[in-house]
Amino acid sequence: MTSLSLRDEISTEEVALIEGLARRRRFLHRGEELVSQHSQPGESCVVLSGFTAREVVLADGKRQITALHIPGDFVDLHALLLKVMDHSVIALTDCEAAYVPHRELLRVIERSPHLGRLFWLSTVIDGAIQRAWITSSGRRSATAHLGHLICELYRRLAAVGLAEEGRFAFPVAQSELADALGFSLVHVNRTLQDLRATGLVSWKGSLVTILDFDGLARLSQFDPTYLNLVKMPR
Repeated sequence: MTSLSLRDEISTEEVALIEGLARRRRFLHRGEELVSQHSQPGESCVVLSGFTAREVVLADGKRQITALHIPGDFVDLHALLLKVMDHSVIALTDCEAAYVPHRELLRVIERSPHLGRLFWLSTVIDGAIQRAWITSSGRRSATAHLGHLICELYRRLAAVGLAEEGRFAFPVAQSELADALGFSLVHVNRTLQDLRATGLVSWKGSLVTILDFDGLARLSQFDPTYLNLVKMPR
C-alpha cells in the first residue's frame, strides 16, 4: 500500500501482514459505484488504478464531489467505524479496486498497532484535504481554486509515480470538474480559459501540464503541508 510507505518506514513483518490480507479485486467501468451511499459495507476499498471520487447526491439529483482519489488511496477506511456510508464512491475512469474485509483490517491492527496508526493517518489526511477544499470554496477566487486543485493533484500523483516534469493525465469530464469545484459548466469553462491565460498551465484533452509550478502555487496560495508527504516515525 504505497500511501502508507510514503509517510513512514514499514518493516518486513508489516509488509508481510499487508500482503497477507485477504482481498477481492474488482474492475469497474467509468460511472460505476465502488461504494454505495447508505450501504453498510463489511469491507474497505483501496484504489489500484484509475480516478475515483466521493459524491453526495441530493434528492433533486444535484451532485457534489467532495474528494478525488487516486491509486493507493483507501477510499472508505472510515466505514470500519462509521458502519453506514453517508456518501457514494464512484469511478471517474475505468479503474480497479481491492476490497479488504473489515475483520482482516482489525486482525492487522491488533497485530501491528503501528499499521493501525498509519491507517488512522490516512483518514486524518482525508480530513486535511477536506479542510483545504472548503477553504478553496469559501475564500479563493475561481482561478486560484482551480489552480490549487491542480497543484494538489500533481503533488499527490507525483508521490505515487503518476506525474512527472509538471505533467499528469486527468481524464475527467468538465461536468465532473464542475461538481468537484462547485461551479456551473459555464463557470468552469471560463475559469479554465482564465487559468490558461496566465501562462502557468496548459490543459489539452486529458493532459495537464504545469508550466510554472512555483508561479501556480503563488497564484493559488498552495501550501502542501496538509498533504503530509513527509516520511517520519508515526
